[in-house]
Amino acid sequence: MKVPFSPPDMSELEAKYASEAILSGWITTGPKTKEFERKIAEYCGAKRAACLNSATAAMELALRMLDIGPGDEVITCAYTYTASASVIDHVGAKIVMVDCLPGHPHIDPAAVERAITPRTKAIIPIDIGGVPADYDSLFAAIECKRALFSPSDNPIQKGLGRIAVVQDAAHSFGALYHGKSVALCGDFCCFSFHAVKNLTTAEGGAVVFGDVGGVPCEEIYNRLMLWSLHGQNKDALAKTRLGAWEYDIIYPAFKCNMTDIMAGIGLAQLERYEGMLARRREMVARYNAHFEGTAVRPMAHTGADFEGSHHLYIVQVDGIDLAQRNDLIVKLAEQEVSANVHYKPLPMMTAYKKMGFDIADYPNAYDYFTREITLPLHTCLSDEQIDFTAKTLLDALAQVKKDK
Repeated sequence: MKVPFSPPDMSELEAKYASEAILSGWITTGPKTKEFERKIAEYCGAKRAACLNSATAAMELALRMLDIGPGDEVITCAYTYTASASVIDHVGAKIVMVDCLPGHPHIDPAAVERAITPRTKAIIPIDIGGVPADYDSLFAAIECKRALFSPSDNPIQKGLGRIAVVQDAAHSFGALYHGKSVALCGDFCCFSFHAVKNLTTAEGGAVVFGDVGGVPCEEIYNRLMLWSLHGQNKDALAKTRLGAWEYDIIYPAFKCNMTDIMAGIGLAQLERYEGMLARRREMVARYNAHFEGTAVRPMAHTGADFEGSHHLYIVQVDGIDLAQRNDLIVKLAEQEVSANVHYKPLPMMTAYKKMGFDIADYPNAYDYFTREITLPLHTCLSDEQIDFTAKTLLDALAQVKKDK
């Protein structure tokens, strides 16, 4: 039985809405993108959303809204994908990398508190697998070091009077924290709509926000639109009005806007999303039942104060080492079950080694990595495929331990 890792769940509705954009003659940023922005904000209970071409662009532009750059520091976790850290480098700030929690991939709030200096302007916590980070403890750490905060002339920094929280919520669209959308936990919440995400636009992302530091959300939105389209003060839609060809370039910026074709797919996905989340909850429960009482320990997607988006089925396998973990993935592949690892810690990557990061300084991240396996979890997955995947892993684990 073939079990692919994460194919996109597409229906006739996605085809219909994308076709509408194509046949309308308006295929770049236009009415569907603006509608998608409105509906994302409404879904999250937020004031505003700005759609872009990736969560990476969303995080970078959030840092630019804060005027973070050379001389500043931004804290993130060693246990993440490169985008959480690369955006800090893009704006010229210093990457300050801290360890994850023992036995858990989320950023360690105590390590964050220790890492805060007068140069710290933001932190980028990561909602791994769609499970929200410990935002209560992160804000407590920020508050504890509030006296060290030294804002620049940026009005948002001044208004906040503290370190900003830019959420890497690439995995967690639809997740809840204390009963509210995860989008309301920080100052800027950055979602991904990449092909493998719960809700996809093929490529794409969004930054969700309200009035931040007393700066009105409309002012922030307008700045984000400038940054996402070359610094041009009119987008293509605005220029279609009679006699409205004239435009200005306010500053040399970027090109990372979303298209109406992408937004059409996203609007369809959003209409179907509650049903898709419900199916993901069912699949996680079915997997969990197979692994109860075994050496395979799934990451919890629900807790007293959170409900994850059930994006990734991440497990730790007790009693194995790195070589055995890799052997398990090979054995799964031999049975045509696709598995993955989330993540190889950043200090193990060439780019970050060259910056001076050493995995020896991040023992929790390395320990978690050595026993982590991500099993297929997507809404095209059948119950039979879940059962087969779970049995295949347990059989492979028994063989690996026998061969030890």
